[in-house]
Amino acid sequence: MTDHADVRAPSAEESPQVITLASRIPNPAPPRVIAIANQKGGVGKTTTAINLGTALAAIGEQVLIIDLDPQGNASTGLGIDRRSRRHSTYDVLMGVATLSDAVLATAVPRLSIAPSTLDLSGLELEVSQERDRAFRLRTALAPLRIATPRMNDFSYVLIDCPPSLNLLTVNALAAADAILVPLQCEFFALEGLSQLLQTVATVKSTLNPELMIHGIVLTMHDARNNLSNQVVADVRVNSKQKVYDTIIPRNVRVSEAPSYGKPVLVYDLKCVGSEAYLRLATEIIQREKELIANAPRADATIETDQQHGAA
Repeated sequence: MTDHADVRAPSAEESPQVITLASRIPNPAPPRVIAIANQKGGVGKTTTAINLGTALAAIGEQVLIIDLDPQGNASTGLGIDRRSRRHSTYDVLMGVATLSDAVLATAVPRLSIAPSTLDLSGLELEVSQERDRAFRLRTALAPLRIATPRMNDFSYVLIDCPPSLNLLTVNALAAADAILVPLQCEFFALEGLSQLLQTVATVKSTLNPELMIHGIVLTMHDARNNLSNQVVADVRVNSKQKVYDTIIPRNVRVSEAPSYGKPVLVYDLKCVGSEAYLRLATEIIQREKELIANAPRADATIETDQQHGAA
């Protein structure tokens, strides 16, 4: 599959392209925690986590990616060598290290990552009998939720989930404010989506009543493929406003970038994949503003309670 433009792929030796960064956005509020999840593999979860995180950082946000996949592809895709992962998300969830101990800076300004290792694959067996097994990530994130006006606070935490509905994914959903669902434009997309939404509903009713679906992002879209276009139409009919306007196209630059340990925005800033992730980041920020604007006001709740009390 080729890009829409015939752009030469840079070699590994070439210096990365420079992303013009927006001014840092002060963040006096706790970070928004978004789990990027889908139990199907190969739908673009890790690619979305890496490139959405990079795009958010480029437009002024301070972003932390939590790699919760034992394969560690998000860590590798951001150029984090396995030898430099002194502490991992496994150590954090096991309680032998704090989240701040595990966080590493990446080559992208304002983007950090808590890397994973293969040890994470054994976590479920090790903690299956513990009462707090579903809340370990929420506990680790608790210090970040203390609202302070420091300029180095994260404004977004993106959790890259494994391709299964196991204890790691449950931990992510129990800790998150919202879930972002990457959905590949292929035949079985809606079938997998219904299973995931059922899991979200279960977590919401039992573990995290505040959990919401932030949105569904359609990935690997090929505009020349009739089936791909039909999937887009079907998802929009079934999920309506939950589907982001931005569609991530199938793009060779997006596929090549991880092999160089770079987000596509660094590997090839001007390709259609990079442009799509920048649009998605902007759309997510806009949706965040709408969610805040539509959220019930605390003073309105107090006023309503007072009126009921007077009655």
